Amino acid sequence: MKRFWLILLSLGLVMAFSVSAFAVDVKVSADYFVGGLYLNKTSVQNGFETYNAQQPSFDPTPANPSTAFFYQRLRVGTDFVVSPCLKLVTRFTAMERIWGGERGGSFNTSGLTDNTGGTAGTRAESENIALDLAYIDYTSPIGQFKVGYMPDYQWGTVFGDRTNGMTSGQIQYFIQKGPFIGFVGYAKEVDNSASAVTTGVTTTDQDYDSYRIAGIYIFKGGEAGILGLYNRNATDKSNHVGSTDTGYLQNIYTIQPYVKAKIGPVALQAEVNYFFGDAVKMENSTLTSGNESISALSVFLDATANFGMFYAGGSAAYLSGDDPGTKDKVEGGVNTGGLDWNPCLILFNTETLGYWAGNIAGHGLTQAGYTGFTSVDSEMSNAWFFQGRVGVKPTPKLDVMLAVSYAFADKKPGFYDLSNHYFTYPNSSYGTEIDVTATYKITNNLSYMLGGGYLFTGDYFKGFDAYQLATAKVNDDYMLINKLTLSF
Repeated sequence: MKRFWLILLSLGLVMAFSVSAFAVDVKVSADYFVGGLYLNKTSVQNGFETYNAQQPSFDPTPANPSTAFFYQRLRVGTDFVVSPCLKLVTRFTAMERIWGGERGGSFNTSGLTDNTGGTAGTRAESENIALDLAYIDYTSPIGQFKVGYMPDYQWGTVFGDRTNGMTSGQIQYFIQKGPFIGFVGYAKEVDNSASAVTTGVTTTDQDYDSYRIAGIYIFKGGEAGILGLYNRNATDKSNHVGSTDTGYLQNIYTIQPYVKAKIGPVALQAEVNYFFGDAVKMENSTLTSGNESISALSVFLDATANFGMFYAGGSAAYLSGDDPGTKDKVEGGVNTGGLDWNPCLILFNTETLGYWAGNIAGHGLTQAGYTGFTSVDSEMSNAWFFQGRVGVKPTPKLDVMLAVSYAFADKKPGFYDLSNHYFTYPNSSYGTEIDVTATYKITNNLSYMLGGGYLFTGDYFKGFDAYQLATAKVNDDYMLINKLTLSF
């Protein structure tokens, strides 16, 4: 009898502690894709017209093999809805890998400049399973709070966004009054405090913190907003060991207004990003000659007009480049098109090519203390970019689009060698690319995309060929891609 009451009491305790869990509503969403890619050249280098034997590190006949592989990614989001105003948002990425390919690899400790594919883990973790998001979403009587790990640098238009980078721990607060939405936020980008996993730390101020404040106005047919950021990067501050203090602080301020509007059949969007502050602020007052200020500008414009089954549009972007002649000022490099905006299949594509196919390198130079190599698939920076698009939807399920893009550098990179001779890129054109894609919706949740892109490689990727006493050559390149995507 005693055993019976003990079992009954145990069941009662289990029921009591489980009552709140039974009230939880679970909402699951998922996105899975498998793609196939063929890239004709893994580098656009094509040797030199005349080989300079004094620089044997430059191969006159580089091997540029083609590459072809299948790849996939599974991403599952689960919201645990405790009540209409409270939920726990989670997401994981799993089986992110090339079929039969080598596994492994990681990213730097900060994750800020890496394309992580939008996960919070390393590439090796994502190949198995990596938790990306875990945060509380609470709508209170005084506003909405979000606390935990969530996507970072997502604002306005897709231009400049970095949700394909590593997620970060954040605190966000939103308040809405009529058509106005207010926002303040904080993100811990890098923490170098002493802990069980960062032993031996002797300083208390070598973190990277980001502070945000924004306002959005919703109007009929669109919205407009402005975001202010202050990024304080103390990761390079000195630990005050030794007689010379060469540490420095970085303070970057950003103002980002944007607008989205629909006027008749035309959808418009625009965004401006202005960066200012200190790229390098030396701690030692005797080393003020090493100080560098920031003044960089990015502008993005996009329009698409729909005319029944046909549509047409275009994009234009300007990202100021760094003037190599001003050593105390940074005019470019801190401003990029981001990881999320991939306007071409090849040029400036950080997702399909930068993350999966790997670096597509052009010519470069390691000489006289300067290291610089061009990369076709890097984030857009130092550029004037123009694209025209036309498309047709012969049926509601089929979308075929043709895009032609052209880009050139705003500033030609340059440097002074040890003899104080100035050298610069002789060319500024990134090239012209033609892309054709077709997407067919097999069902409401399943779609198939087939595309091809051809890059007429620009002479910018010849690098410092004048300094090498030889004329560098580049290859054109093309890619074929197909992708099956399931979303629900």
